[in-house]
Amino acid sequence: MEKLRIVFMGTPDFAVGILDTIYNSNYEIVGVITAPDKPAGRGQKVSISAVKEYALAKKLHLLQPTNLKDTDFLSELEQLQANLQVVVAFRMLPEVVWKMPKLGTFNLHASLLPEYRGAAPINWAIINGETQSGVTTFFIDDKIDTGAMILSKNIAIEAEETAGELHDRLMLLGSEAVLETLALIETNKATTTIQVENPNVKTAYKLNKDNCKIDWTQDGNTINNLIRGLSPYPAAWTYIKDGDQEWNVKLYAATFEANSESKPIGAVYTTKKEIVIATKDGVLKVTQLQFPGKKKMLAHELLNGHTFSENAMAL
Repeated sequence: MEKLRIVFMGTPDFAVGILDTIYNSNYEIVGVITAPDKPAGRGQKVSISAVKEYALAKKLHLLQPTNLKDTDFLSELEQLQANLQVVVAFRMLPEVVWKMPKLGTFNLHASLLPEYRGAAPINWAIINGETQSGVTTFFIDDKIDTGAMILSKNIAIEAEETAGELHDRLMLLGSEAVLETLALIETNKATTTIQVENPNVKTAYKLNKDNCKIDWTQDGNTINNLIRGLSPYPAAWTYIKDGDQEWNVKLYAATFEANSESKPIGAVYTTKKEIVIATKDGVLKVTQLQFPGKKKMLAHELLNGHTFSENAMAL
């Protein structure tokens, strides 16, 4: 059995959960690599990654390269004498990096590969109405999420589950998968399965303003899945037009009811506590949303100080 000397690479909260599990399992972490600090928000205040925050708190050796091929960075990485690298939610690695350690470099991906390769697997699984998700560990190669798989674990997606809720459950499942993978590698028992190429596999495309916008010509379940799959971040959005006013509104939670609604598609109306938007096959009852310049709020909170005319429309 070979004692592991691990370099961990990651950036967001999801990666922190995995790093914390490795740390608390008494593996030797000789280095942590994360994204450089960058300005964020309206005030452009310098923001540090969640992984950096954790590494500083635990006094772990930290590297923040801007260029993963930089000779100074590669020299410092080599000096750590890691024999294994673990990657969770980081950027694509050059070959010189992922080939460096003796035991290889493995990645934890939040999907059941080869399905949902790419940047946003948790979101797209819900957006596409999947009932199963999971995690996969695999050895990195020269493409994105295509390497030989070590192990996978699956989990059921609940009917009204959001991306945020699934994220937290997959982080726990991913921690289990990483620990099992480390044990297999440590005892030289890791076996791999080559990913079978299939033109019909679904891709987890990077999220952007266009693919987060609600298309009200789609059926109500599809629209509700988009809202669930983008909640709490980055959030599905729509324009709501009421007379000469138009707002860019984010929708965080809703329920869909199928019926023979007679109102035009996109028509917005309210009850005392609900904001209702007509779809082609029913109604979407919005329960949490955010107007520009306002905080995220429940529908009934917004209605305490806002009224819609009978001509309001979601566009």
